Amino acid sequence: MISTSYQIPGLVLTDHDFSVPLDHAQPHGEQISVFAREVVAVDKTHANLPWLVFFQGGPGYASPRPDSNGGWLKRALRDYRVLLLDQRGTGRSTPLTFQTLARLPSPQAQADYVKNFRADAIVRDAEAIRQTLAGAETPWTALGQSFGGFCLLTYLSLAPQGLAAALITGGLASLTRPVDDVYRATYRRVLSRNQRFYERYPQDVARGQRIVDYLLTHDVRLPSGGRLTARRFQQVGMGFGASNGFEEVHYLLENAFVAGAHGPEINFVFLRALESMQPFDTNPIYALLHEPCYCQGAAANWSAARVQAEFPAFDLHAAANGQTPVYLMGEMIFPWMFEDYAYLQPLQAAAEILAAYDGWPRLYDVDVLRANRVPVAALSYYDDMYVEMAFAEETAHTVRGLKLWVTNEYDHNGLRADGERVLGRLLDMLHGAV
Repeated sequence: MISTSYQIPGLVLTDHDFSVPLDHAQPHGEQISVFAREVVAVDKTHANLPWLVFFQGGPGYASPRPDSNGGWLKRALRDYRVLLLDQRGTGRSTPLTFQTLARLPSPQAQADYVKNFRADAIVRDAEAIRQTLAGAETPWTALGQSFGGFCLLTYLSLAPQGLAAALITGGLASLTRPVDDVYRATYRRVLSRNQRFYERYPQDVARGQRIVDYLLTHDVRLPSGGRLTARRFQQVGMGFGASNGFEEVHYLLENAFVAGAHGPEINFVFLRALESMQPFDTNPIYALLHEPCYCQGAAANWSAARVQAEFPAFDLHAAANGQTPVYLMGEMIFPWMFEDYAYLQPLQAAAEILAAYDGWPRLYDVDVLRANRVPVAALSYYDDMYVEMAFAEETAHTVRGLKLWVTNEYDHNGLRADGERVLGRLLDMLHGAV
């Protein structure tokens, strides 16, 4: 372990780099680095505090970069020494990108490498880090947001002895349902969000139709490479699950066109903004492993693409002809993305191998969860676009002793939007104060 400490106003930060096996089943094989940032309040630098480790949503996203003592971190630092974990392949951990995968000799080798980046490997990394920082006999508390909550359900299944408590926000995954069930529920939720969006911004119906019609008949190139196709534009609805998602898309659409040398054309400002909303190039783990993160002993086989046929409302040609609004997509992944996104193109063959792979190990042990003795407090968002509420309730009833808070006060980003209150209530639930 290599560590470096420094201070920003109100916080002392310590950077830790840990070496872990790429494949925990082969502890003496290839090693990768996992980065984690320790955060403690200045006035508690030398205090003997318990640890709280944070699991970020995703998959494939780095932990937050603290710039002040605010949000959920402010509440956590009253009681804990916080560890912000860059899950393997993200942030300052050994990166997984089109550049790093290019060193491998074949698509099969790339796919075999990527198979080591699901929640089970992330949990085993965390256990190795816990034993180094806290000691083998000292469990820690974990906070998981969205996919981070999925990771905590895996943690409770594989290594409950490592947890003093678990706090989950928007991350109660189904324990047993097949991936197609997940995407059917997702399409229904996304369709409902679209309807609410157009109720708020009816003027955007025509704007969306005009954009799709233009993209179906013109070759539009993006600033960083690749083509803006109509189907890629349709993915801007991914943010609809956040509290500011409708506004972000609305303000994007209102600047879609400018008067160019040969008539109306897509605004360069629009293209730049759209690219910033689509991080698949820079976070390829999401595109490669989003569907497999729901798979246990079965292949995904491009579930979202197959299930889409059951939801004709998302047909782009009907929208271009003015027959329906453009129904925007949520967090669905499609095989065509490895054609349209310039920096996913080198990973297309590996993505096909991963989509067809049916040897994914189990992530959850239902028997262990039914006998759970780790205190768990969870928040589920009633209108969550990303995690089906009915499935979350099934999981909550399965995990012994889990305390569940259900609310429609927040969208999926509740921890980011009002973190001090959200975490405070979960801790009160954990300690029996509410």
